[in-house]
Amino acid sequence: QVHLVESGGGSVQAGGSLRLSCAASGYTSSCKYMGWFRQAIGKEREGVAAIYTSGDETHYADSVQGRFTISQDNAENTVALQMNSLSPEDTGMYYCAAHCRGWHYSTPPISSNDYDYWGQGTPVTVSS
Repeated sequence: QVHLVESGGGSVQAGGSLRLSCAASGYTSSCKYMGWFRQAIGKEREGVAAIYTSGDETHYADSVQGRFTISQDNAENTVALQMNSLSPEDTGMYYCAAHCRGWHYSTPPISSNDYDYWGQGTPVTVSS
């Protein structure tokens, strides 16, 4: 079992930055990919970024490429999402997720179907 807890969400004006953090605990050694997802009200959950935990390969959604950066601290079992140049379209609940089923991908996946464990989410609101 893996437990994920997100933090760092909040309210910010357009153009601002936020840094989200995800703390993982439990049987995390089996989790080879970590991802960040978001869901706006009335919309489906979408993948934002993912990272391979045994290396540093990353993958970003086109909508955040160049603005968001995913990183990890394996010693602390944390994954961060640095979000810059935020716009109102980035508003939503942000979730951390872990892929722990042992599959291997050529690119870290950002589809929610590829993830096994989820945090409760942290809200992000960007005002214009």
